[in-house]
This record gives sequence, structure tokens and C-alpha cells, in this order.
Amino acid sequence: MTQPKVLIETLHGRKTDRTPIWLMRQAGRYLPEYRALRQKAKNFLDFCYTPELATEATLQPIRRYDLDAAILFSDILVVPHGLGQKVWFEEGVGPLLEPIAGTDELKRFETGRMVEALAPVYETLRRLKTELPADRALIGFAGAPWTLASYMIEGGSSRDFAKAKLWAYGRPESFQKLTDLLVDAVATHLEAQVAAGAEALQIFDSWAGALDTAGMRRWSLVPIQAIVTRLKRTVPNVPVIVFPRGVATGYRDFAEAGIGDAISLDQHVDPSWARDAVQSKRVVQGNLDPRWLVVGGDGMRQAIHRILDALGQGPLVFNLGHGCVPETPPEHVAELIETVRSYKSMGR
Repeated sequence: MTQPKVLIETLHGRKTDRTPIWLMRQAGRYLPEYRALRQKAKNFLDFCYTPELATEATLQPIRRYDLDAAILFSDILVVPHGLGQKVWFEEGVGPLLEPIAGTDELKRFETGRMVEALAPVYETLRRLKTELPADRALIGFAGAPWTLASYMIEGGSSRDFAKAKLWAYGRPESFQKLTDLLVDAVATHLEAQVAAGAEALQIFDSWAGALDTAGMRRWSLVPIQAIVTRLKRTVPNVPVIVFPRGVATGYRDFAEAGIGDAISLDQHVDPSWARDAVQSKRVVQGNLDPRWLVVGGDGMRQAIHRILDALGQGPLVFNLGHGCVPETPPEHVAELIETVRSYKSMGR
């Protein structure tokens, strides 16, 4: 009989003896061993597509810290790349894509081709399944349709997402075709990750907050709901975390719609508000400002306690409001974990 994993138990809404913790972007440039490993790859996509390197990057923070889960080392843009869009990464610039401008260009994108192209990603998960300590959970992930569409249309990151919003707002029937394609691609990618060993999944809608309220519901909430509904049919025992970053009170919309098993909050959400608006309906994940990890010390510990005081009676997965930043001192991550581990609440 395998021992229950505290993260998985919490995501299923079951009572546990402690608050599980993992961190978005826990494998990354703040770790010296990661920086050394990165030098072995020709470029970032090559890094993601080399199972030996991606496995090692995923395991590095697990070796260092008492984290409850490893998250696959990959990138959300492997989906458009796998579908057939040109994607590359430039140092000091970030991701770049050959932008699309209309539905005629969607004809060359194939979900079947994507699964074949992303075989190295699934091989990484198979390796992790055998190498990860038995008491740690393995998380797979993907970007949500709106965020992926934004990158695909803008050709990279954007300040105002003008091109993507003009397409979504001005040509909604056309934009729906792109969204439908991405709903299928993302769900397929997540299902393949589960088949390869992922035990939980997270859907990142990093740019959901760029939309107005009606747009957020149509282009973020509804597509994610469609993906989760399919996953609950095809991989029913795998918990799903949804992260529509920057949607403010829209988090309550996701909770009330019953989307996912857990909702991850960004650092701008008041934990006391989230306790009533979100945690009363769904498991909550979050939401320490990543900059507190740079500062460390008493300020960070007080910020951790504010979250735990409000949300610590559960169900809660402790995490950041976004990912670890490169300038994070590794010793502050250890301090964060120790602070969460040593916290005592009346509800536990």
C-alpha cells in the first residue's frame, strides 16, 4: 500500500496533518546548480526537449529542499511549438514566436503532430516517475488557451496585448476557432502527461488579467472549464490546479463555477477575502509575493504568517503568487519552507 502524498490529499480536499508546499519556478536561475546545467543545452527549447537535462532540472530543488512536489521542467510554449508554430528564445529578450494573424494559418497546426513532437517531454515525466522520491508528488502543467493565443498572436510577451484583444473582441467567431484548437491541444498535452506519470496538473493562464471582466469569463474561464471538464472524464483521479493570474475578484467566478480542484492565487489577492470567496468552495494555493523571498528575514516570516493565519486551517497548498525570481537567495527558500513547516494553527 503506497503512502498517501500530502499534496495530493490536500488537492482532493482531505484533511492532512500539515500544509503542503511547493513553489512555482522552483527549478530555475536562482540555483547555481541550475545555471551550471543550463550551459549544457544549446538553447532553452533544447533544454526542455532533452530528457536527461529536464529530469535533472526538475529534481534539483527536491534534493535541496523539503518540498512536497516536483513540477515538470518544461515551458508553456511547447504547445504552440509542437503544433507547428515557430518558437525560439533569445537571451535577455525571452520567448519569440512567428506571429499568426488569422484562422487561415490554423490549418497547418495539428494536435497529432504536437503529441509526436513533445515525446521528449513525456519521456522526462517517465524518468521522473522512477527517480522522484516516493513521498513527493509529480506535477505536470500547460498554459491556458488565452495565454497561449496571446503569445501566438503577439509574437512574444506584450505590454497591453493589443493584437490579441483586438482579435478576441473584434472577431470573436474567428478567435473562437483558435481557442477551440487550443482547448483540444492543451487537454491532449495534459492527458499525455498523466499517461507518462504526472499525478497532479496545473493550468497557467498567466495573462488572464489583461482581459476585461466579460472577456475574462469568455476567453479564460470558459475554455479552462472545457479543459477541466474533459480531464475529469478522461483522467478523473488526477487533481487540477487552475491559475488565472491577475483576475482580482474573478477568482470568485472560478470558484463559484466549480472549476478545478484548487485555485492558485496571485500575490495581489487578500488572503482574508480569499478565505470566504474562494476557499469556502475550492482548495486554495498561494500566494506569497515572490519578492519576499528575495528580502527574507522577519518581513518574509510575517508575510507568510499573514497567509497562514487567514488560510492555514485549510484546505491550502502554500505557494507563491507567481514564480521564484532569479535573484532569490537559495537560503531564503529554505527559510520559507521551515517557517511554513513550523507554523501551528488552531485548526490542525
